[in-house]
Amino acid sequence: MEGKEILLVYDKQCPACDYYCNLVRIRKSLGELTLVDARDPGPIMDEITRMGLDIDQGMVLKIDDQIYYGPDAIHALTLLGTRSGFFNRINYWAFRSARMSKTLYPVLKTLRNLLLKALRVTKINNLGTPGNDRF
Repeated sequence: MEGKEILLVYDKQCPACDYYCNLVRIRKSLGELTLVDARDPGPIMDEITRMGLDIDQGMVLKIDDQIYYGPDAIHALTLLGTRSGFFNRINYWAFRSARMSKTLYPVLKTLRNLLLKALRVTKINNLGTPGNDRF
């Protein structure tokens, strides 16, 4: 997997998401993790939208041509991650299992949505759903 293009697409206006994405580390031998703000238009957001993925409901991890969404993204990211540092060890413990990722991710997503609602942050609404602009 050396030299792969690895993109992590998330909502930078979410303080929890931004904190998480800036702390997570992948093994250097795998490539460079590039963080992409889902609020910025571009080819990756066009691709996500064409695939029908609602970025307001889950982050996206793209490794070359492979797309991971929501709990699958956090699980794959964890498997690419280092085990060094307290945060990355906790992250590995929580999301190393696909089953655990699928269990924890909806809980974290609900907390994220409540936080963004309290902060009055609007949705990205990349799918253009009418009336879907607020959390």
